[in-house]
Amino acid sequence: GRCARCGENVVGEGTGCTAMDQVFHVECFTCMMCNNKLRGQPFYAVEKKAYCEPCYINTLEQCSVCAKPIMERILRATGKAYHPHCFTCVMCHRSLDGIPFTVDASGNIHCIEDFHKKFAPRCSVCKEPIMPAPGQEETVRIVALDRDFHVQCYRCEDCGGLLSEGDNQGCYPLDGHILCKTCNSARI
Repeated sequence: GRCARCGENVVGEGTGCTAMDQVFHVECFTCMMCNNKLRGQPFYAVEKKAYCEPCYINTLEQCSVCAKPIMERILRATGKAYHPHCFTCVMCHRSLDGIPFTVDASGNIHCIEDFHKKFAPRCSVCKEPIMPAPGQEETVRIVALDRDFHVQCYRCEDCGGLLSEGDNQGCYPLDGHILCKTCNSARI
């Protein structure tokens, strides 16, 4: 047959070899990058071109976290390539392969739960983050007098009555205090 590399006839015993369903002269069957002979050596075929193992590894994308070549499945996110096990939350270090995630202003990757814990507004009463309940995507935040409240923490400072529902619904602030209508009237 004809050599797939140079196009000349392959003549003589031991002068040719077959690879990738093609015939080559032994001298012509070389790595596309470094030209090292590949007969009898492990090689990688990419689009009918042969590469020795070191040259093939150099053509692979590197993981944005560990900088090692990605030999199997590539996970692409935030415009970068990752090993699936390297794509993790910066806080809990849990793998985010196939899990919803978000990125903060500095480009750090977070699972949704840790992002809310870190960046959600804090309730001015209990000091806990105001974030969705597990399995939910949204929550309600009450803002009064430039302060944030959970619905259950939004209560009259004097009587403790819930200000978001019932007869005492509504806030009647006085001198920076959150009060119901009755307690506001009593203070006045």
